[in-house]
Amino acid sequence: MWTVIDSPIRELRLVEHEGSISAIEFSPFRPPGDDGRELGERDDDHPVLVEAARQLTSYFAGELQAFTLPLAPVGTPFQQRVWKELVAIGYGETASYGEIARRLGMTNAASRAVGLANGRNPVPVVIPCHRVIGADGSLTGYAGGVDRKQTLLDLERQDALF
Repeated sequence: MWTVIDSPIRELRLVEHEGSISAIEFSPFRPPGDDGRELGERDDDHPVLVEAARQLTSYFAGELQAFTLPLAPVGTPFQQRVWKELVAIGYGETASYGEIARRLGMTNAASRAVGLANGRNPVPVVIPCHRVIGADGSLTGYAGGVDRKQTLLDLERQDALF
């Protein structure tokens, strides 16, 4: 099941599978099934999708800093480890790819692998891959585009000041 919501970073498609959020997609959306997975039917009233929409709306309004959604991102064991570390980056904070590698018990040389896993995060915003930046503080690539990444970081910085 899936639904679409409006947001400050343009429309988002929320995808549910077996009671958990499995993906959040940036517009423009790929056609359903284009990447080999089926989305199922659109269901704007599915309880998990309604709750995800509610929490995302609260987040974008600056009222929510931590999500409590059931998540089921599909990825390799390494990707899963990286995504778990992303969730540990606090609201309004950032970490470099190298920092994430070190938190995983790896050397800075694993930064590229961390970056690749970060880029494959199927549940952006909720799993906050936008909080990962270059070692020099630069906004490196983001699946949704650097403009979306900047918007999300700005939203969190404004709210973190108050």
